[in-house]
Amino acid sequence: MRTSTWSYRAAAAATASITALAIVATPAHAQDNTPKNIIYMIGDGMGYNHVVAANLWQTGQSRYQLTGENDFNAIAELPGEPVQVFEDWDKVSMSTFQAGNSYDKQLAWSDREWIKKNFTDSAAAATAMATGVKTNNGTIGLDPQGTTLENTAQRAVQQGKSAGVVTSVPFNHATPAGWGAHNANRNAYQEMANEMINGDLSVIMGAGHPYYDDDAKRLDAPKWKYISEADYNALNAEDSKWRVISDQADFESLAKGVAEGDEKVFGLAPVADTLQQKRSGEDYKAKGAAPYTTPFNEGVADLATMSLGALNVLNQNDKGFQLMIEGGAIDWSGHDNSISRDIEETIAFNEAVAAVNKWVEENSSWDETLLIVTADHETGYLTGPEDPKEFSALTGVKGETPIHNYLSGDHTNQLVPFFFKGAGAADIKSSVVATDKVRGAYIDNTTVARLTLDKWWTDKPADDRAPGENTGDDKDGTSVEEWTPSAILNWVIAALAAVLGFVQSLGGLAPTQFTSSFAPVFNF
Repeated sequence: MRTSTWSYRAAAAATASITALAIVATPAHAQDNTPKNIIYMIGDGMGYNHVVAANLWQTGQSRYQLTGENDFNAIAELPGEPVQVFEDWDKVSMSTFQAGNSYDKQLAWSDREWIKKNFTDSAAAATAMATGVKTNNGTIGLDPQGTTLENTAQRAVQQGKSAGVVTSVPFNHATPAGWGAHNANRNAYQEMANEMINGDLSVIMGAGHPYYDDDAKRLDAPKWKYISEADYNALNAEDSKWRVISDQADFESLAKGVAEGDEKVFGLAPVADTLQQKRSGEDYKAKGAAPYTTPFNEGVADLATMSLGALNVLNQNDKGFQLMIEGGAIDWSGHDNSISRDIEETIAFNEAVAAVNKWVEENSSWDETLLIVTADHETGYLTGPEDPKEFSALTGVKGETPIHNYLSGDHTNQLVPFFFKGAGAADIKSSVVATDKVRGAYIDNTTVARLTLDKWWTDKPADDRAPGENTGDDKDGTSVEEWTPSAILNWVIAALAAVLGFVQSLGGLAPTQFTSSFAPVFNF
C-alpha cells in the first residue's frame, strides 16, 4: 500500500512545527548543561531547625521557623533573613523515609508521634541518595532483597571521572559508606573499610584513627574498631596506592592546592569518632550549654580544610568528579540533645559549604558544577520552646544559646531542606514529586541519584520515567505525580504542534508565521 503525498506533507509539517515551537518555548533554564562535577554536601541529621539554631547563635537572624497549632491548616512559616551563602540558592524540601514507609503530608503536621516513627537511618538514606533506590534501615548499597546496587561514585569512575568522600565522623560510617561500600550491616566497619580502600574512590577523609581517642590523644594500644590492623598496615605500606595523611599541616597543604600529583589520598584525622563533637568537656551533653566553651582538639583539620583538599585532588581529573562531604556529627549532637555541640557542628558544616562555594567560583564554574546542600534526615526533633503543645519558634539573640526543645533522641520523618546551585539545577526543579502545605515543593532522596544514573552520567537512553516517580512518596505508599508548569507547557506545545501540522498540510499557516505570532507568549 502506497503512503499518500498528503501524509508525508502532514508529517513533515508537524515535525517542523514541533521543532520551531520547542525552540521558542524552551525556558531559559533549560539550557543548563549536564554537570561535569557533582558536590553533594550532607549535614547528617540537619533539619530546618538545626539551621535555625546555628543562625540565631551566629547572627540573631533566621528563616524557616513555624508557628501555629498542631493542625497543618493552622501552621505558618514565619518571615526571616538569610544568613548562610546557600540560603540564596534554589531551594525545595526533600522526603527521606526508608523502603516500605512514606511521608504523610497531613500527619507530619498534626501527629507528633507519627513523625517520630517510620524514619530512615543514615544507611538507608545514604543508599537512596547514592543509588536512587530505597532500602531497609541498616543496609548499605543493597536493595531490600540484598541485590548489590550501583552508586553514583561508581558511575563517575565508569565515566572516566574521579570520586571521593569526606566526613567529620569515621570515614566508613553509614553516610560515606553509601558511596563506597555494599553491606547488609552498617556496623560491619572493617569489612566496609576494606571495600572502600580497595575500591575506586580517589579520596577518603574522616575520623576513625585506631591510635587516637576522641580528644586527639595518642592511645597506649590501638583500637581496631573502624579498620583492621591488616588494612591499616597495607594502607601505610611502602607499595600502597594511597598517600596517607593525618597531620593538620598536610591537610592544609592540600587545601592550598598542593596536590603533588597525588591520584589517591587517604586522610585519617588523629581522632577516634569525630573531629570535635565527642571531645571532653562539661558542655558535651549539658542541656542548654553554650557552644565553644571547651577548647577544640588541637592538631585536627576541620571539615572545610578537608573539603578543599579533596577538591584539589579530584580536580586533577579533567573529565570531572563527584565528591560527597558530610557534616556527620550534627546527627550525633541531635541524638545527645546537645544544643551546644549541635550549633558547633552545624556552623562547621556551614563554613565548609562557604569554602566549597568559593572554590567552585575560583576553580570551576556554575556552568559545569552542581553543588547541593541538604540532610539525610532530621535528628532530635529540635523545636521551639512551646512544642509539643503547639508549633513555636526558637528564640534567641546573637551569641546566646537559643531557647529550644528536643522532642526525641532519635531520627524523625520530617522533610529536610534541599538547597542547590549550578549545572543540572533545571532538572532538579523539574523533578518535584509533591507539594507540602507547610514546606512547599519537595523532591525525594532518590531524585538526584536517578538523574545522575539515568540522565546526566549515562551512555544509555534515559529512562522514560521521570526521576522521583515511584518512590512511594505519599501517605498510602504509592507513587506521586504532579502537574508542574513545565509539564503543562509540554502538553500545550504538543497539542498546538499537532494542530499546526494539520493546518499546514492543507496549505494553511506557515511555521514561521505561527511561531512569530506566539513568540512573545512562550519566550520566558
